[in-house]
Amino acid sequence: QVQLVESGGGLVQAGGSLRLSCAASGRTFSPYAVGWFRQAPGKEREFVARINWSSRATYYSASVKGRFTVSRDDAKNTVYLQMNNLKPKDTAVYSCATVQRISVDPRKYEYWGQGTQVTVSS
Repeated sequence: QVQLVESGGGLVQAGGSLRLSCAASGRTFSPYAVGWFRQAPGKEREFVARINWSSRATYYSASVKGRFTVSRDDAKNTVYLQMNNLKPKDTAVYSCATVQRISVDPRKYEYWGQGTQVTVSS
């Protein structure tokens, strides 16, 4: 079993930055990739970014590319999402999840964290 715990969310003004963390624990943690998703009220869950575990290759949705950066710390088994130049439309609950093959479909992801709220004020 794998446990994922997100942290780092909060309230920030438009143009500001936040760094989210996704700490993994449990059995040997070796997914194909870890992805970040977000879900705003009344909307479907949306893919944000992904980092491949072995290659460290990253992939971003068009809506965040150039503003968000995903990275990982091997020693801490933690994945980060650095979010810069935040906009009100980025307001959502952000969650991390693991997947065993390339996908942006949240239904393909198996283990999920509880999520952390990000609110961007205008």
